[in-house]
Amino acid sequence: MPMSALVADRAAGVVAAAEQLLARRMGAPVRLVEPVELGGSGRTTVVRVRVADNTYSLPRTLIVKQVRETVPGRSWRAEPGVASVDSAFIREAVSYQFATALAREHRPGPDLIAQDFDARLLILTDLGESTRLTTQLQARSDVADISLMAFAQALGRLHASTVGRESDFVALLRRAEVAHRRDGVTTQAISAIGAVPGMLREQVGVDVPESVLAVAQSCRQLFERGRFRAFSPSDLCPDNVIVNEDGVRFLDYEWGGYRDATLDVAYALVSFPGCLCHVDMPADRARAMVDAWRSEVVGVWPALADEVYLDRKILHAQMAWVWLTTYWFLPENHSRFAAAREHGLSIPRSQALIARWALLEERARTVGADDISAFAGRVTDALDLKWS
Repeated sequence: MPMSALVADRAAGVVAAAEQLLARRMGAPVRLVEPVELGGSGRTTVVRVRVADNTYSLPRTLIVKQVRETVPGRSWRAEPGVASVDSAFIREAVSYQFATALAREHRPGPDLIAQDFDARLLILTDLGESTRLTTQLQARSDVADISLMAFAQALGRLHASTVGRESDFVALLRRAEVAHRRDGVTTQAISAIGAVPGMLREQVGVDVPESVLAVAQSCRQLFERGRFRAFSPSDLCPDNVIVNEDGVRFLDYEWGGYRDATLDVAYALVSFPGCLCHVDMPADRARAMVDAWRSEVVGVWPALADEVYLDRKILHAQMAWVWLTTYWFLPENHSRFAAAREHGLSIPRSQALIARWALLEERARTVGADDISAFAGRVTDALDLKWS
Protein backbone atom coordinates (compact mmCIF):
# COMPACT_ATOMS: atom_id res chain seq x y z
CA MET A 1 0.00 0.00 0.00
CA PRO A 2 1.45 3.45 -0.89
CA MET A 3 2.57 5.62 2.02
CA SER A 4 -0.12 8.25 1.30
CA ALA A 5 -2.79 5.55 1.51
CA LEU A 6 -1.34 4.29 4.81
CA VAL A 7 -1.43 7.80 6.26
CA ALA A 8 -5.01 8.34 5.09
CA ASP A 9 -6.07 4.97 6.51
CA ARG A 10 -4.41 5.73 9.84
CA ALA A 11 -6.06 9.15 10.06
CA ALA A 12 -9.44 7.66 9.16
CA GLY A 13 -9.13 5.16 12.00
CA VAL A 14 -8.30 7.89 14.49
CA VAL A 15 -11.27 10.00 13.33
CA ALA A 16 -13.63 7.04 13.62
CA ALA A 17 -12.43 6.34 17.17
CA ALA A 18 -12.92 10.01 18.07
CA GLU A 19 -16.47 9.99 16.69
CA GLN A 20 -17.28 6.95 18.81
CA LEU A 21 -15.83 8.58 21.93
CA LEU A 22 -17.76 11.83 21.39
CA ALA A 23 -20.96 9.90 20.65
CA ARG A 24 -20.66 8.12 24.00
CA ARG A 25 -20.04 11.40 25.76
CA MET A 26 -22.78 13.38 23.98
CA GLY A 27 -25.34 10.58 23.76
CA ALA A 28 -25.78 11.06 20.01
CA PRO A 29 -23.64 10.84 16.85
CA VAL A 30 -21.02 13.52 16.19
CA ARG A 31 -19.57 13.77 12.69
CA LEU A 32 -15.96 14.86 12.23
CA VAL A 33 -14.81 15.86 8.75
CA GLU A 34 -11.83 17.24 6.81
CA PRO A 35 -9.08 15.44 8.74
CA VAL A 36 -5.57 16.85 8.41
CA GLU A 37 -2.73 14.82 9.88
CA LEU A 38 -0.36 17.01 11.90
CA GLY A 39 2.27 14.39 12.54
CA GLY A 40 3.31 12.93 15.86
CA SER A 41 6.24 11.20 17.50
CA GLY A 42 6.13 8.05 15.35
CA ARG A 43 3.98 6.05 17.77
CA THR A 44 1.35 8.78 17.86
CA THR A 45 -1.07 10.10 15.26
CA VAL A 46 -2.29 13.70 15.61
CA VAL A 47 -5.17 14.89 13.44
CA ARG A 48 -7.04 18.19 13.16
CA VAL A 49 -10.74 17.74 12.34
CA ARG A 50 -13.74 19.97 11.80
CA VAL A 51 -16.98 19.33 13.67
CA ALA A 52 -19.64 18.98 10.96
CA ASP A 53 -22.38 20.58 13.07
CA ASN A 54 -22.38 22.55 16.28
CA THR A 55 -25.36 20.94 17.98
CA TYR A 56 -23.40 20.21 21.14
CA SER A 57 -21.50 23.52 21.35
CA LEU A 58 -18.23 21.83 20.60
CA PRO A 59 -15.39 23.96 19.23
CA ARG A 60 -15.42 24.35 15.44
CA THR A 61 -12.21 22.35 15.11
CA LEU A 62 -10.61 19.75 17.39
CA ILE A 63 -7.28 18.00 17.74
CA VAL A 64 -7.36 14.21 18.07
CA LYS A 65 -4.29 12.34 19.32
CA GLN A 66 -3.98 8.57 19.49
CA VAL A 67 -1.06 6.54 20.79
CA ARG A 68 -0.33 3.15 19.24
CA GLU A 69 1.13 0.18 21.09
CA THR A 70 3.96 -0.49 18.64
CA VAL A 71 5.49 1.10 15.58
CA PRO A 72 7.19 -1.07 12.92
CA GLY A 73 10.95 -0.80 13.31
CA ARG A 74 10.83 1.24 16.53
CA SER A 75 10.40 0.53 20.22
CA TRP A 76 8.97 2.98 22.72
CA ARG A 77 11.98 2.16 24.85
CA ALA A 78 14.05 4.31 22.51
CA GLU A 79 12.40 7.46 23.83
CA PRO A 80 13.89 9.28 26.83
CA GLY A 81 11.58 9.87 29.75
CA VAL A 82 9.00 7.26 28.79
CA ALA A 83 8.48 4.29 31.13
CA SER A 84 5.97 2.50 28.87
CA VAL A 85 3.34 3.31 26.27
CA ASP A 86 0.55 2.97 28.82
CA SER A 87 2.21 4.98 31.58
CA ALA A 88 3.09 7.77 29.14
CA PHE A 89 -0.47 7.97 27.83
CA ILE A 90 -2.04 7.88 31.29
CA ARG A 91 0.33 10.58 32.53
CA GLU A 92 -0.48 12.77 29.52
CA ALA A 93 -4.24 12.29 29.87
CA VAL A 94 -4.13 13.02 33.59
CA SER A 95 -1.94 16.07 33.00
CA TYR A 96 -4.47 17.46 30.53
CA GLN A 97 -7.29 16.73 33.00
CA PHE A 98 -5.40 18.58 35.70
CA ALA A 99 -4.47 21.54 33.48
CA THR A 100 -8.01 21.89 32.13
CA ALA A 101 -9.33 22.17 35.70
CA LEU A 102 -7.19 25.27 36.27
CA ALA A 103 -8.68 28.74 35.89
CA ARG A 104 -8.82 29.59 32.20
CA GLU A 105 -6.11 32.23 32.42
CA HIS A 106 -3.73 29.68 33.98
CA ARG A 107 -4.20 26.80 31.54
CA PRO A 108 -0.84 26.12 29.87
CA GLY A 109 -2.07 24.59 26.62
CA PRO A 110 -5.10 23.04 24.93
CA ASP A 111 -8.13 21.98 26.95
CA LEU A 112 -9.13 18.34 27.23
CA ILE A 113 -12.54 17.59 25.68
CA ALA A 114 -12.57 13.80 26.17
CA GLN A 115 -10.24 10.84 26.71
CA ASP A 116 -10.40 7.07 26.27
CA PHE A 117 -7.79 5.19 28.29
CA ASP A 118 -8.43 1.87 26.54
CA ALA A 119 -8.07 3.33 23.04
CA ARG A 120 -5.27 5.69 24.16
CA LEU A 121 -7.18 8.57 22.60
CA LEU A 122 -7.30 12.26 23.50
CA ILE A 123 -9.59 14.93 22.06
CA LEU A 124 -8.29 18.45 22.65
CA THR A 125 -9.19 21.99 21.73
CA ASP A 126 -7.41 23.39 18.70
CA LEU A 127 -5.09 26.30 19.49
CA GLY A 128 -5.35 27.46 15.89
CA GLU A 129 -2.64 29.03 13.78
CA SER A 130 0.57 28.93 15.78
CA THR A 131 4.32 29.02 15.36
CA ARG A 132 6.55 26.43 16.97
CA LEU A 133 9.20 27.79 19.29
CA THR A 134 11.65 25.91 17.05
CA THR A 135 10.88 28.36 14.24
CA GLN A 136 11.28 31.35 16.55
CA LEU A 137 14.68 30.12 17.69
CA GLN A 138 15.83 29.74 14.08
CA ALA A 139 15.03 33.41 13.42
CA ARG A 140 17.13 36.49 14.18
CA SER A 141 18.82 36.67 17.57
CA ASP A 142 16.47 39.38 18.84
CA VAL A 143 13.41 37.30 17.89
CA ALA A 144 14.91 34.28 19.66
CA ASP A 145 15.64 36.38 22.76
CA ILE A 146 12.07 37.68 22.95
CA SER A 147 10.66 34.18 22.48
CA LEU A 148 12.86 32.67 25.18
CA MET A 149 11.92 35.41 27.65
CA ALA A 150 8.23 34.79 26.92
CA PHE A 151 8.84 31.04 27.33
CA ALA A 152 10.48 31.59 30.73
CA GLN A 153 7.68 33.89 31.92
CA ALA A 154 5.00 31.42 30.78
CA LEU A 155 6.73 28.68 32.76
CA GLY A 156 6.82 30.92 35.81
CA ARG A 157 3.11 31.71 35.56
CA LEU A 158 2.31 28.01 35.26
CA HIS A 159 4.46 27.17 38.27
CA ALA A 160 3.02 29.96 40.40
CA SER A 161 -0.56 28.90 39.60
CA THR A 162 -0.03 25.22 40.49
CA VAL A 163 1.92 25.47 43.76
CA GLY A 164 0.19 23.46 46.49
CA ARG A 165 -2.04 21.42 44.18
CA GLU A 166 0.02 18.26 43.91
CA SER A 167 -2.54 16.23 45.89
CA ASP A 168 -5.12 17.02 43.17
CA PHE A 169 -2.78 15.70 40.49
CA VAL A 170 -1.95 12.56 42.46
CA ALA A 171 -5.67 11.90 43.03
CA LEU A 172 -6.27 12.02 39.26
CA LEU A 173 -3.38 9.60 38.67
CA ARG A 174 -4.74 7.23 41.30
CA ARG A 175 -8.19 7.35 39.77
CA ALA A 176 -6.78 6.61 36.30
CA GLU A 177 -4.80 3.51 37.27
CA VAL A 178 -2.48 2.87 40.18
CA ALA A 179 -0.40 0.32 38.26
CA HIS A 180 0.88 2.89 35.79
CA ARG A 181 1.67 5.84 38.05
CA ARG A 182 5.42 5.38 37.53
CA ASP A 183 7.14 8.57 36.39
CA GLY A 184 9.60 7.59 33.67
CA VAL A 185 11.73 10.71 34.03
CA THR A 186 12.16 10.34 37.78
CA THR A 187 12.93 6.64 37.44
CA GLN A 188 15.55 7.32 34.77
CA ALA A 189 17.03 10.23 36.73
CA ILE A 190 17.59 7.92 39.70
CA SER A 191 19.13 5.28 37.42
CA ALA A 192 21.40 7.91 35.87
CA ILE A 193 22.88 8.89 39.24
CA GLY A 194 24.23 5.38 39.67
CA ALA A 195 25.08 4.66 36.03
CA VAL A 196 26.77 7.80 34.69
CA PRO A 197 30.00 7.56 36.77
CA GLY A 198 30.68 4.11 35.29
CA MET A 199 29.80 5.33 31.78
CA LEU A 200 32.24 8.23 32.06
CA ARG A 201 35.00 6.03 33.47
CA GLU A 202 34.62 3.31 30.84
CA GLN A 203 33.82 5.39 27.76
CA VAL A 204 35.82 8.60 28.21
CA GLY A 205 38.29 7.78 30.99
CA VAL A 206 37.11 10.35 33.53
CA ASP A 207 36.43 9.54 37.19
CA VAL A 208 33.79 11.47 39.12
CA PRO A 209 35.23 13.10 42.29
CA GLU A 210 33.42 12.32 45.52
CA SER A 211 32.41 15.96 46.01
CA VAL A 212 30.77 16.08 42.57
CA LEU A 213 29.12 12.70 43.02
CA ALA A 214 27.60 13.90 46.29
CA VAL A 215 26.02 16.86 44.49
CA ALA A 216 24.73 14.58 41.73
CA GLN A 217 23.16 12.27 44.30
CA SER A 218 21.48 15.21 46.02
CA CYS A 219 19.90 16.20 42.69
CA ARG A 220 17.58 13.22 43.04
CA GLN A 221 15.40 15.25 45.40
CA LEU A 222 14.64 17.74 42.61
CA PHE A 223 12.48 15.05 41.02
CA GLU A 224 11.06 13.50 44.18
CA ARG A 225 10.44 16.21 46.78
CA GLY A 226 11.38 19.72 47.85
CA ARG A 227 10.00 23.16 48.60
CA PHE A 228 9.71 24.45 45.02
CA ARG A 229 7.43 21.82 43.55
CA ALA A 230 4.94 22.78 40.85
CA PHE A 231 3.26 21.21 37.84
CA SER A 232 5.32 20.92 34.69
CA PRO A 233 4.67 19.58 31.15
CA SER A 234 8.38 18.67 31.50
CA ASP A 235 9.23 17.66 27.90
CA LEU A 236 9.88 21.26 26.93
CA CYS A 237 11.58 20.66 23.58
CA PRO A 238 10.94 23.69 21.29
CA ASP A 239 8.81 21.46 19.04
CA ASN A 240 6.43 21.04 22.00
CA VAL A 241 6.09 24.78 22.60
CA ILE A 242 4.02 27.08 20.39
CA VAL A 243 3.63 30.81 20.15
CA ASN A 244 0.35 32.38 19.06
CA GLU A 245 -1.79 35.43 19.80
CA ASP A 246 -2.43 34.09 23.32
CA GLY A 247 1.29 33.87 24.06
CA VAL A 248 3.40 30.77 24.75
CA ARG A 249 1.54 27.47 25.04
CA PHE A 250 2.79 23.98 25.91
CA LEU A 251 1.95 20.66 24.23
CA ASP A 252 2.67 16.96 24.83
CA TYR A 253 2.47 16.11 28.53
CA GLU A 254 3.78 12.53 28.50
CA TRP A 255 6.34 13.52 31.15
CA GLY A 256 3.83 15.75 32.96
CA GLY A 257 3.85 15.93 36.73
CA TYR A 258 5.12 17.64 39.82
CA ARG A 259 8.82 18.26 40.37
CA ASP A 260 11.14 21.09 41.39
CA ALA A 261 10.34 24.04 39.16
CA THR A 262 14.00 24.95 38.65
CA LEU A 263 14.27 21.83 36.50
CA ASP A 264 12.11 23.52 33.86
CA VAL A 265 14.31 26.60 33.66
CA ALA A 266 17.45 24.47 33.58
CA TYR A 267 15.95 22.33 30.81
CA ALA A 268 16.25 25.28 28.44
CA LEU A 269 19.64 26.37 29.82
CA VAL A 270 21.04 22.89 29.06
CA SER A 271 19.61 23.23 25.55
CA PHE A 272 16.69 20.79 25.82
CA PRO A 273 18.42 17.60 27.02
CA GLY A 274 15.61 15.15 26.27
CA CYS A 275 16.36 15.42 22.55
CA LEU A 276 19.36 16.47 20.50
CA CYS A 277 18.33 20.10 20.00
CA HIS A 278 20.82 22.90 20.36
CA VAL A 279 20.20 26.58 21.07
CA ASP A 280 22.99 29.05 21.77
CA MET A 281 22.87 29.90 25.47
CA PRO A 282 25.45 32.57 26.30
CA ALA A 283 25.62 33.73 29.89
CA ASP A 284 23.64 36.94 29.34
CA ARG A 285 20.77 35.09 27.65
CA ALA A 286 20.71 32.47 30.42
CA ARG A 287 20.69 35.19 33.10
CA ALA A 288 17.81 37.01 31.40
CA MET A 289 15.76 33.81 31.20
CA VAL A 290 16.30 33.00 34.87
CA ASP A 291 15.33 36.54 35.85
CA ALA A 292 12.20 36.44 33.65
CA TRP A 293 11.11 33.19 35.28
CA ARG A 294 11.90 34.39 38.79
CA SER A 295 9.82 37.54 38.30
CA GLU A 296 6.73 35.29 38.02
CA VAL A 297 7.44 32.97 40.97
CA VAL A 298 9.20 35.07 43.60
CA GLY A 299 5.81 36.00 45.08
CA VAL A 300 5.11 32.36 45.99
CA TRP A 301 8.76 31.46 46.70
CA PRO A 302 10.38 34.53 48.32
CA ALA A 303 13.59 32.59 49.01
CA LEU A 304 14.42 32.81 45.29
CA ALA A 305 15.00 36.55 45.66
CA ASP A 306 18.42 35.56 47.05
CA GLU A 307 20.70 35.63 44.00
CA VAL A 308 23.33 33.28 45.44
CA TYR A 309 20.75 30.74 46.56
CA LEU A 310 18.91 30.84 43.22
CA ASP A 311 22.11 30.43 41.20
CA ARG A 312 23.10 27.36 43.21
CA LYS A 313 19.62 25.85 42.74
CA ILE A 314 19.81 26.42 38.98
CA LEU A 315 23.28 24.89 38.88
CA HIS A 316 22.05 21.73 40.59
CA ALA A 317 19.05 21.48 38.26
CA GLN A 318 21.32 21.96 35.27
CA MET A 319 23.63 19.25 36.59
CA ALA A 320 20.66 16.88 36.94
CA TRP A 321 19.82 17.32 33.27
CA VAL A 322 23.43 16.98 32.09
CA TRP A 323 23.62 13.72 34.05
CA LEU A 324 20.40 12.51 32.44
CA THR A 325 21.24 13.56 28.87
CA THR A 326 24.56 11.71 29.27
CA TYR A 327 22.70 8.62 30.50
CA TRP A 328 20.40 8.81 27.49
CA PHE A 329 22.83 9.63 24.72
CA LEU A 330 26.39 8.56 25.61
CA PRO A 331 25.70 4.81 25.11
CA GLU A 332 25.48 3.59 21.50
CA ASN A 333 21.70 3.37 21.05
CA HIS A 334 20.92 4.22 17.45
CA SER A 335 17.15 3.81 17.75
CA ARG A 336 17.22 6.40 20.55
CA PHE A 337 19.39 8.75 18.48
CA ALA A 338 16.96 8.46 15.56
CA ALA A 339 13.95 9.22 17.76
CA ALA A 340 15.71 12.20 19.36
CA ARG A 341 16.78 13.73 16.06
CA GLU A 342 13.22 14.34 14.84
CA HIS A 343 13.47 18.03 15.66
CA GLY A 344 14.22 21.15 13.68
CA LEU A 345 17.14 22.21 15.90
CA SER A 346 18.88 18.83 16.08
CA ILE A 347 22.64 18.41 15.91
CA PRO A 348 24.83 15.27 16.12
CA ARG A 349 24.77 13.74 19.59
CA SER A 350 28.53 14.22 19.95
CA GLN A 351 28.14 17.98 19.54
CA ALA A 352 25.08 18.05 21.80
CA LEU A 353 26.79 16.27 24.70
CA ILE A 354 29.99 18.31 24.42
CA ALA A 355 27.97 21.55 24.39
CA ARG A 356 25.91 20.50 27.44
CA TRP A 357 28.94 19.65 29.53
CA ALA A 358 30.58 22.92 28.42
CA LEU A 359 27.49 24.85 29.55
CA LEU A 360 27.66 23.11 32.93
CA GLU A 361 31.34 24.04 33.22
CA GLU A 362 30.53 27.69 32.51
CA ARG A 363 27.56 27.82 34.91
CA ALA A 364 29.58 26.20 37.71
CA ARG A 365 32.49 28.60 37.20
CA THR A 366 30.09 31.56 37.27
CA VAL A 367 28.62 30.58 40.64
CA GLY A 368 31.95 29.60 42.18
CA ALA A 369 31.47 25.82 42.21
CA ASP A 370 35.09 25.17 41.23
CA ASP A 371 35.03 21.39 41.75
CA ILE A 372 32.03 20.95 39.44
CA SER A 373 33.48 23.37 36.90
CA ALA A 374 36.84 21.56 36.78
CA PHE A 375 35.16 18.17 36.49
CA ALA A 376 32.78 19.32 33.73
CA GLY A 377 35.78 20.78 31.88
CA ARG A 378 37.56 17.41 32.02
CA VAL A 379 34.50 15.62 30.67
CA THR A 380 34.11 18.20 27.89
CA ASP A 381 37.73 17.73 26.83
CA ALA A 382 37.47 13.93 27.03
CA LEU A 383 34.30 13.86 24.91
CA ASP A 384 35.92 16.18 22.39
CA LEU A 385 38.92 13.85 22.18
CA LYS A 386 36.66 10.78 21.91
CA TRP A 387 34.84 12.15 18.88
CA SER A 388 37.62 14.16 17.24
